[in-house]
Amino acid sequence: MAHVQLADGVLHYQLDGPADAPVLVLSNSLGTDLRMWDEQVPIWTEHFRVLRHDTRGHGESLVTEGPYSIEQLGGDVLALLDALDIEQAHFVGLSMGGLVGQWLGINAGSRLLSLTLCNTAAKIASDEVWNSRIDTVLKGGRQAMLDLRDASIARWFTPAFAEARPAAAQRICQMLAHTSPEGYAANCAAVRDADMRDQLNHIQVPTLIVAGSADAVTTPAHGRFLQAGILGAEYIEFAAAHLSNVEVGAPFSRRVLDFLRSR
Repeated sequence: MAHVQLADGVLHYQLDGPADAPVLVLSNSLGTDLRMWDEQVPIWTEHFRVLRHDTRGHGESLVTEGPYSIEQLGGDVLALLDALDIEQAHFVGLSMGGLVGQWLGINAGSRLLSLTLCNTAAKIASDEVWNSRIDTVLKGGRQAMLDLRDASIARWFTPAFAEARPAAAQRICQMLAHTSPEGYAANCAAVRDADMRDQLNHIQVPTLIVAGSADAVTTPAHGRFLQAGILGAEYIEFAAAHLSNVEVGAPFSRRVLDFLRSR
């Protein structure tokens, strides 16, 4: 297992693909780890050196005292790039990972070759939603994470996908069950406090927006708002719920790859 030492702990990462290829950074959604991108890696490593990491508070990465901020998570990405001596990279982030991508595009655009924002929004849900979830998780601990796992299938996938491919849906949701309650709550606070709506015009790198037509968390309207706010941004919508990279894996992988290879 590969780890980078940060000032306050270790960040777990995985690097796949040709050593001389352009680097592509992948950033996971809240409650998942770097394995959420498993279906994309074989096709994307044909053209890119794919760098995945467990976001702080997830997987095998450090769990520090919360609350976290999107700025902090974006700083972790920059620290990872610096530690691996990577000057510039493409970036693909989904949901919370998309918020990290927006922050990087706004504040560290010179480090990005392109930006792909999947199933995300400039502002995700209300403070009340996040405060309630934080309270539930911190009070309920591991049992609360198991309850969230069971409820997440309906949020993350369409009923048709969950019925047709139950093992695939369960594999992703099981990542949530194994997430640290403290780390999860700290990341909920980061998402709660993130609001990029008035800063999107600062993103100058080529950008692709990916939305799911059945995504009730970050809706197509949220995706269109991002497209309108980012000059020249492209938009694609799949028949999927919140985790479009899992639900429509092959079409998702090909469309994003086409965008990446055109940059």
